Amino acid sequence: MNNLIFLFILVPVLSLVLLGLNLLLSTHNPDESKVSPYECGFLGIEGQTRSTFQIHFYIVGLLFLVFDLEILLLMPIGVTLYQVSTFGFSIAIIFFIILTIGFVLEISSGAVSLSNSNN
Repeated sequence: MNNLIFLFILVPVLSLVLLGLNLLLSTHNPDESKVSPYECGFLGIEGQTRSTFQIHFYIVGLLFLVFDLEILLLMPIGVTLYQVSTFGFSIAIIFFIILTIGFVLEISSGAVSLSNSNN
């Protein structure tokens, strides 16, 4: 039997068997806190469905991911720089220039603050 066909048969069958075992063998006795909308323990205010939160933390997290990927690309470029010659080096420089322009735009828009002031 072909390995790929075996994989397409084995994975769904195995997942269905494991899900079935979970349904059969697991205990199902939810308490009041587990079925409440706020499982973390905080009670919602009556009549208010939304609360205010600062989106700045999410923006910083997304920016971290983007620039973390930039750092991740530094290693392969550094290792293969002798093999990719001038063309690969120029592509890498263009990539880092575009990311640097994006970082400057983020700083100028105020998404990232370089000062430690709490204003």
